[in-house]
Amino acid sequence: MDGSATGGGGGVRVVSRRMLLPLTPPPPALKEEEVDLIHLTPLDLRLVRTDYIQKGILLPTPPISGNTLADALGSSFARALRLFYPFAGRLAADERGDGTVTVSLRCTGEGAEFVHATAPGVAAADITSSVYTPPVVSELHSFDPALAVSAAVIEAIPLLSAQVTELDDGVFIGVTLSHAVADGTTLWHFLNTWSEIHRRGEGDVDDGELSTLPPVLRRRWIGDTWPVPIPLPFSKLEHIARPEFDRTSIQECFLTFSAASVKNLTARANGELLAGGTSTTATTGAAISPLQAVMAHLWRAVCRARRLPPEQGTSYSVVVDCRGRVGGMPAGYVGNAVAFGKAEATAGEVEEKGLGWAACLLHRAEAASVGEGNNNVMRESMERWAQRPEFVFMTSLSSAGGTAALATGSPPWLDVFGNDFGWGRPVTVRSGKGNKADGKAAVYEGPEPGGDVSVELCVAPDVMERLVADEEFMDAVSLPTKPRKG
Repeated sequence: MDGSATGGGGGVRVVSRRMLLPLTPPPPALKEEEVDLIHLTPLDLRLVRTDYIQKGILLPTPPISGNTLADALGSSFARALRLFYPFAGRLAADERGDGTVTVSLRCTGEGAEFVHATAPGVAAADITSSVYTPPVVSELHSFDPALAVSAAVIEAIPLLSAQVTELDDGVFIGVTLSHAVADGTTLWHFLNTWSEIHRRGEGDVDDGELSTLPPVLRRRWIGDTWPVPIPLPFSKLEHIARPEFDRTSIQECFLTFSAASVKNLTARANGELLAGGTSTTATTGAAISPLQAVMAHLWRAVCRARRLPPEQGTSYSVVVDCRGRVGGMPAGYVGNAVAFGKAEATAGEVEEKGLGWAACLLHRAEAASVGEGNNNVMRESMERWAQRPEFVFMTSLSSAGGTAALATGSPPWLDVFGNDFGWGRPVTVRSGKGNKADGKAAVYEGPEPGGDVSVELCVAPDVMERLVADEEFMDAVSLPTKPRKG
């Protein structure tokens, strides 16, 4: 269905929308991974009714355009889908007649959506030249991520969609992926694979020899000690309550911390702990990380910007990737593989006890979430979930749930700027409107090599106004370059 949507410096117009099938069969290297039906784990099922994930990259102007560009990118997309062929399948809900329902991923090969769009009047600078995110960014990803999880149409909606939008002086590639089948790390894994395949060109068809890690498709990493498939205690999938919140009540910004700023914050956090006679190295074997230092700096500033009274409780939820941290979890695992940790304190403590103290809380929350690598902690958590399912929504992690909270996902070591499709590395990264709520933050590697970090943040408009006026906070932020006026 063609159409248009306005926003930012112009409008986004859909030129074409098609369903692309994966090239078949999968390469020999993935033959032993071939599956027809995937039973979702507790880590998947707890997200079965949350928004789709939406991430995208802004690239320079390619050497080709129009249908030629769309056809070339569509061809490489289908080749990448060959390796991630379960994403061409569909979710299936089975109402068992005993008051329970199961959800599985059927590898039916029905295809993934590919959208070609244009945005006349929208330039790269409209996206990158301000700390505030313009409305047009939400239109650079295909379909509404909230409507996509409607239980009534779960078996008809594609799991994966890509939108290629031509701007006046660049192209934006946005990827939308069902959170029920995979996490953000997997989304970037797919995008890394797609960009490498496209960069290598049509003549190189042996996609099994890519430098990008091959996907591990079987969900077998921790040992199934729960029923397969897991029965959910609802007669129908739509009986799983999905909380509603006002998506219009937030403002988004995109902030970059230079490598020097990140280094200074990290040194300051660890220095404060040592000066106070505390060290995370003694308890967990590791110092405060650069990410923990940046998150602590953000937490303290948002507490100030929200004008929380000192006795007000506040929390910071961190999403921790289990790959490489929990034994048996392979780096290329395709699926949901995250644990949630939560740091809690009063607003007064967060502000008065300093950066190092707040960073230490985040450090301990992260370590506790995965049991510091203890497989039994993760296994027992998943077993408990199978017995008493609890579903995760952004409202339960952020302030949209009625608390003074923050939540951060998307670790900054994911390869964002390596996604060169053959005509230059990305200029920047932006996410769509999926899972956006007051207090949600996403973290990415920064645009320059060497350790800079970017943060995409959603908070209430009045809080945002005070945050960007906070000199202590903004001193660590590198402001975007304004476009030259012609």
